Order: sequence, then C-alpha cells, then structure tokens
Amino acid sequence: DPLLNQFFLDPPEVKDYLVKGERFTKWSETVPVTMKMDPKGFYVYWVNQSKETTFLDVATIRDTRTGKFAKLPKVIRNVFNMDFPDSNHLAKTLTIVSGPDTVNLTYHNFFASKEKVTQSWADDILAIAYNPARNNSCRQVFLDKIYVRISLQTNKDGKIPVKNIYKMFPADKKRVESALAAAHLPKGKYDTIKHDVFTETAFRTFLTNLCPRPEIYEIFTNYSTKPNMTKENFTKFLNEKQRDSRLNEELFPRLRPDQIKALIDKYEPTANVSNRGMISPEGLLFFLMGSETSVVMQDKLAKCQEMNQPLPHYFIKSSHNTYLTAGQFSGVSSPEMYRQCLLSGCRCLELDCWKGKPPEEEPIITHGFTMTTEILFKDVIEAIAESAFKTSKYPVILSFENHVDSVKQQEKMANYCKTIFGDALLTEPLEKYPLKPGQQIPSPTELMGKILIKNKKGHTETPLCTKKGSLLNFEALTDSCFCAKAEGEAALEDQSQNLRLIPVAAQQGTAGQEVTAYEAMSSIVNYIQPNKFISFENAKKKNKSYAISSFVETKGEAMIAKTAVEFVEYNKRQMSRIYPKGTRMDSSNYNPQPFWNVGCQMVALNYQTMDFPMQLNMALFEFNGRTGYLLKHDVLRRSDKKFDPFCDRIDTVVASTLTIKIYSGQFLSDKNVKTGVEVEVIGLPGDPKKKYRTKWSTTPNAINPVWNEEPFVFEKILLPEMAALRMVVHEENGKFVGHRIIPVDAIQSGFHHICLRSESNMPLTLPALFVFIEVKDYIPAAFAGVYIFALCSHMTE
Repeated sequence: DPLLNQFFLDPPEVKDYLVKGERFTKWSETVPVTMKMDPKGFYVYWVNQSKETTFLDVATIRDTRTGKFAKLPKVIRNVFNMDFPDSNHLAKTLTIVSGPDTVNLTYHNFFASKEKVTQSWADDILAIAYNPARNNSCRQVFLDKIYVRISLQTNKDGKIPVKNIYKMFPADKKRVESALAAAHLPKGKYDTIKHDVFTETAFRTFLTNLCPRPEIYEIFTNYSTKPNMTKENFTKFLNEKQRDSRLNEELFPRLRPDQIKALIDKYEPTANVSNRGMISPEGLLFFLMGSETSVVMQDKLAKCQEMNQPLPHYFIKSSHNTYLTAGQFSGVSSPEMYRQCLLSGCRCLELDCWKGKPPEEEPIITHGFTMTTEILFKDVIEAIAESAFKTSKYPVILSFENHVDSVKQQEKMANYCKTIFGDALLTEPLEKYPLKPGQQIPSPTELMGKILIKNKKGHTETPLCTKKGSLLNFEALTDSCFCAKAEGEAALEDQSQNLRLIPVAAQQGTAGQEVTAYEAMSSIVNYIQPNKFISFENAKKKNKSYAISSFVETKGEAMIAKTAVEFVEYNKRQMSRIYPKGTRMDSSNYNPQPFWNVGCQMVALNYQTMDFPMQLNMALFEFNGRTGYLLKHDVLRRSDKKFDPFCDRIDTVVASTLTIKIYSGQFLSDKNVKTGVEVEVIGLPGDPKKKYRTKWSTTPNAINPVWNEEPFVFEKILLPEMAALRMVVHEENGKFVGHRIIPVDAIQSGFHHICLRSESNMPLTLPALFVFIEVKDYIPAAFAGVYIFALCSHMTE
C-alpha cells in the first residue's frame, strides 16, 4: 500500500463458487432457491422462482451449522429418517444464524440439492462474517456496501427501482430527489434505473450531492487557496495532520514523493488533475474515507500479543449465568447462549448445575430457587463442544457452580464431559506444569484447543455438610439464590416484593453453597481450582497459581478501595473471577474497568444485556485477533515492581494527552432530527473524568450535521494501554444513535471517519462521525521548559 509503516488486515476472500451460487431448498417455505454471495462479501442472498430476493447482511451472521447441528423441523427429520446413521440427508442441511445481538436470533434453514456442498458454504460464510477487517473497514467500504445493496435489489426485469433509494435514505426525501437529479439518475418514485446507468461513479456523485461536506472544503482551504492542492501542500497536510508526532523519524521515515503521487493517483477522481500531480477537494474527501485514514491501528486488531505467558497474565473474556437470555428471576434458559458467547470470543462460561428429577435423573442447568426455565446439562455440553473453537482456538474455562449432591448424577456429568469433549478436555496437568505451590500454570498457547473445568475439588464419597443458608444471612449465600450475590448489602427492602415468590424450602434450604465434588467430577479438575478466599496474606503464603477465588462485585469493589496494591499482587500470581451481585434482577452489568485496573482476569458479565459495561467488554476484546485473551500491561505482571491503580503517575510509562475535535456526522438517523455527541475516556481512577458534549446540531438534519466546536482535551491519560476513548451519538430526545469505543493505544492520530456501532457492537452501515484526533506524549506545562533543557543537557553530555 502507498502509505508505508501501516499494517492492513486482508479483506475477506469471496470464493467463485459463492458468487456463482448453489441450489438449495429453503425449509420454512419449502421452496427452491438459488443462494449466492456478492463478490465483495457484504450479503448472502437467495432468489426464488418468482425472482424475489431475500438479503442477509453478512455483518449480522453469528453462526453457520451443518449436519446434526443444523436446525430442522421434526416432521422433516421423520420423513427423511435423518437420525439414522446411514442417512446422508443430514449432510445436506445448512443453518445460518443471524441477529442484532446474542439473544434475538433468526435461523435460516436450507437443504442442499447436491452432496458435499454445505460444509464449505458454512466454513467460508463464517470466515467472512468474522473477518476482523470487515468490522473495522474504512468509510469507503461501508459506502460500497450501500452501492452493492441497491444494485442487487432489482425488479423482475433486472432494473433498480428508484423507490429503494428513497427507502435507504428516508431522512429527507427532497434532498434525495435533487441528489438523484444532480447525478443524472431518474428521480420519480416509480421510475427504474438500468444497471449500466447506475455506475459507481454515478452513485458517488449522488452521495456527494446528498451529503455535501463543507467542513472538508474548509480543511482543504487551509492548505490551498487554489481549486486544486499541489503535491507539496498535500505532503505538508499529511505530515502535519495525519502523522503521529511520537513516531521516530529514523524508524518511520516521512513519505517519499513517489508514495504521495501514488496516493493522489489512487484517490483523485479527475484524471487531468492527478496527471498534474494535484488533488481536488473531492480527492481529499475520498482519501479521508480510504483505508490509510482508518482510526484504528489495524495491527492491534490482528493477533499481536505474546500468548506464551502464564494464564494469570491475561484478561479473559468471561460470561456470568451464561444460560440466561433475559432476567435473573424468570428468564428463559437456552443452550444457544453458550454457542453465542463462545462465538463472540468468550473463553469462560458459567454452568449452574442442579439435580435432575426421577426417573431420568438427568442433571439440569438453571438459576436455583427462581422461575427461570431448566435445560439439560447434556445439551449444554454438546452446544459447547460444537462451538468452543470455531472463532478462537484458545482454551475455554467452564466455571461450574455445582449443586448436584448425587454421586450418580455427578458421574453422569463427568462422563458427558469426557465423551462429548473427547480429547479437548484437559483431564491431567501437563508434565511441565505440576500442580505444586510456587509453580506457574501453563499459557494460552500450551492449552490451545483445550477445555478446562473449574469445579470444587475433593476426594470423598460423602458430601460435606453445607451451611443452612437463611435468606437473611447474606454471607452464607452464594450466587445460586437470586438475591444471594448481594453479600451483606441492605437489599432486603428492594427485594421484599420478590421474597414472597421464593419457596419456603428454598429460604431455609442449602442454596448457600455448592456441594462437595465426588471422585468423578473431582478427577477432571486441575489448573482452575476454586478456593475460598481468606486473605491476600494467606494466598501469598500458600502461593498456589492454580487456586482461583470468585468475588461478588461489591466485595471486589471494597477490596479495591482498601487493598488495591495487594489485589494487583494477588492477580499477578493467580486468578480471580468477579461476578454481578444478585440484586441485578434485570441482568444489568457493573463497570468492568476498575477490576481490570487491578488485574482481575475473569470479569464475568451478563452477555444477554448490551449495556455500557458489556459494550466496553465487547469493544476491547475485539483486539488481539478476537482470541478472548488480552495480555495484561507490564505493570500488572512484573514481579519486581508494585502498582497502585490510584496513583497519579507511573515511573515506567509516559502519560498521553488526547485531543479530539468533532467536526461532523453523516447519515446519523433515518429521521430529520437534531443530534449531539458525547465523548469520554475510561481508564484508571486518576485519568481525566470529564464527559464532554457537543451542542445539539443547529438545525434538524441527520444527513450531514456540522458541529465544528472547540476540541475536547483529555490532558493526562496515565496508562494509555489501559484506557479507552468512547464516543456516543444521541438524538435530541435522548434516543441512542450509535457509539464507538477504541483503546487509546490503538488510535491513529489524524482526520478520520469513524463508523459507528449498534448497542451490541455491530457495525452500522450508514452512521459515521468525522473527527480530528491527536494523541501525544503528556508534558506538564510547568516542566515543559525544564524537560527541553534536560533533554539538551543530556544530549551534550
């Protein structure tokens, strides 16, 4: 690529057979269809015999399944005898799962007309859907997607109905009409456009007229008083605005004239302007929407971190009460949630196990003493086995909260794990890493493709007595009872409404603790052994890296407030798991950042709720190749130094200053409304706390509002590698439009079009913000002169 020193992720490869298409039967309508994918891999679509097309946005695809994992109506299974081993019909099934989040899913079920086609379709569609470049594409790619969509949506004559363009941009019909006229395209609502007329150039002309960019002209005129900018002035613009001031000129030399010329040739639309080595305002706009001005450093998205350190040195993407699709008290449980969490890169899942009723005595998974539905333990293990390593090969930890006080049923559980997981289950410690005090546990690389069980370990055939947990004795209750996680909080008044709903037996019973592990379950536990936390001193003395303690959020917060430094030290050696308090009946989440700040590895959240904590979690774990593991910062791993997250400076780290100017927005809403942007930094307690807000846009206009206010400055970000920048757009009535969260150390300085995300972190095609961001080393004003003097003295020595 013309811009050196930049890493670009490869766009997805769309194989020819996907573009050519294949014949399938669509189950729900039992109709023959031809399924295809466009050459750029934006949409899977199928056309029926009446030439009607159904589109599926690849960005919404969450899973593909074939064979016995595909969803089939029972009646069809029976007709084809599909459950019989010699039936090859099962091999022809394909299910594509899509949805805006982990809970609201749609299953598209197909049956191939030919043998041996479904597996390659399933694998290749999934690879494109999870391609990291796709979600982090430059602005131009998202506009190409709109062009592809409009081009493919043809009528029976193969022409493009103009009404589809009006539907795509509903905020201002008059604007759409005049933009179509400016691009010399038919503008009548009932008109159609021939394919050879609706070219990419015509579409670009339409867009530039629909969404004029006065702010780009203003930036342009700062570097050129003439209609076109010279190569010299464009070079000056690139060096002053698009180059990170912290880059070393030796290692990262400035752009050569031939590279500048290559950029002009790539982006300038008018040939006689580019031939003269110049760039027009349109050319500058296209450059600012191109891949070289992506806001995210793409190398950080790829798997870029060392994966050979001990497990406690990583943050691990973790889920709480994974089986729930809604509230903690009466929600529906589903094995599907385990699949969705694993597919989204989650590497630690929770299984609340309870005794199954006679005659089957099949262990179940549910939320004890609530009205949540029950699912079979076996079904969950099968769902995990199928999905565990589809999108990340790194180890999966299953956190069992085991209430099955039956030898027979615990044996069943252990057998299911062994037979269904097979070789993936880690049943014995690795030879190099014995379970001994003072010995670290293996790394994500050494445990790749393995499933580890976290369950109480004990070797007795008689269960230990469990405490009689009275509902009022919060200390005695764990998170198995719906309000137990409150741990000492004065939650009784809030919960009085719900207390009546709990069976008396449950109020007096043994919900308070997990039962002892019998031999069968105990034998499959190794590197992740739950331990009751006594004190940091006690843990240090025992020095067992395989011992892990779980803390309810309130207990964890109290420990951070009182003993943060000790908590950091503890998390260097062994692992901790944090979980939401039981009074979060609505499955809301706590802010994970304070726990990451002290190095807690498994900060478990309710994945069914896409609130701010979950958005932060999703955004950060998109980095390092979506492996579900992020290497903790040096200060949270070094044994020779102590780290206090409440400090105001860190010896080994240069703080950063982040400046952001919000210029404008594009296609923010499908209504004609006023909009505004909120910006904040999330990091250490000592980082800038201010939440900045732009004014509401001056007129109701969601197509191209311009704010152009003074820049927002976050002066001293102590640990840039542990801080994130968050931008949120709202309509004037408070309605959420879109947001974006980016780690500060992954931000490129310069002008950027930031493509926004939905609440569940899905890329939105149209809404974007145009901003200028600069990340620099922080130098205190009082020391700036001293700093330069000291630097000069040091150089003369």
